[in-house]
Amino acid sequence: MRDKQNIIQSFNCAIEGFIYVMKTQRNMRIHFLAAVAIILFAIYLNFSKTDILLLCAAITFVLLSEMLNTSIELAVDLVSDGHHPLARISKDVAAGAVFIASINAVVTGYLLFSRRLPFPLESGILKIKHSPWHMTFICLILVFAIVVMAKVLVNKGTPLRGGMPSGHSAMAFSMWAIISIVTENGLIAVLTFVMAMLIARSRITDKIHSFWEVAAGALVGVLMTILVFQLLG
Repeated sequence: MRDKQNIIQSFNCAIEGFIYVMKTQRNMRIHFLAAVAIILFAIYLNFSKTDILLLCAAITFVLLSEMLNTSIELAVDLVSDGHHPLARISKDVAAGAVFIASINAVVTGYLLFSRRLPFPLESGILKIKHSPWHMTFICLILVFAIVVMAKVLVNKGTPLRGGMPSGHSAMAFSMWAIISIVTENGLIAVLTFVMAMLIARSRITDKIHSFWEVAAGALVGVLMTILVFQLLG
């Protein structure tokens, strides 16, 4: 009887843990609602049992990562007094695990749902080549990725604060380059350039970046944008 009570108590504790994360963590609620919607949509599209199994595995990976992330954050807060660098690193690594799990879920979902799309992948790529909106997102994602990788190599700053190159400057000048390429209105291009310059200047005046960090960010943003539009345009 005692063993049976222990099993029931363990089961209740597990449910309470899940409910606690759902109540206190906004990201967990978003992930869970999205997971339910995606699974229902997959069933509606008559996914095979194997496809649903793969989809559920990817979703479960995300939910488990989010719960472990919450557990690690609570444990770190319990044993750490004040703002210790190792405590911050532990939380960042746990959040990184959630990020990787989310990327895996997105890729898995895309591969599974793309087979149900009304057009083949080749047609989708062709549409991207002729769509400035798609190329805009590609440019911004690549610029952001390059900024992150550069700061990892330089080992200074965060993606959008401090370090070489300036992330704000890179994104601002990438947007200016995109607008200059896709629009025929010169005034809009000029105004966007002025806005990008003001953003870059603010990073220098606020002493967040040096002149060369801002200049490098602007160069990365413009060159990467031009390269994407040359390759896909």
